[in-house]
Amino acid sequence: MALPRPLSLAAEFEGREPISEARRLARDFLADVRYLHGLAVSDRAIDLVELVVSELVTNTRKYAPGPSLLALEVRDGCVDVAVWDSNPDLPTILPPDPTRVGQHGLEIIMATSLAFQIHREPIGKRIMASIVLADDRATDIAGR
Repeated sequence: MALPRPLSLAAEFEGREPISEARRLARDFLADVRYLHGLAVSDRAIDLVELVVSELVTNTRKYAPGPSLLALEVRDGCVDVAVWDSNPDLPTILPPDPTRVGQHGLEIIMATSLAFQIHREPIGKRIMASIVLADDRATDIAGR
């Protein structure tokens, strides 16, 4: 079903709010997409979006203290999750290593997303991941 305009949500964080607030906003947004707008949104997609939001916002807290922006936009059967922060340094994406403790966030996001992008902005950077909204019943895997 084509949308006449994208469904979106944007939120600004100053850096003091609990990360759970960003997760709650994402979950509530997708619940509205499902129940108010009647679009198919799998429970798996909600869980993945919540995970992606949590990982990206956590990274902004660790590596770019200060303000950050979270944007969610539904388009083309996906939800785009974008997080902007003021640090222009691009993250280091480590190769998979099951013996490494921690630093698997971007690895997980890349493995569960249909698309993953990092862009430098005039100030800072924006990291975006696209998550498929409805699971593919034929393969039982979202986005693959």
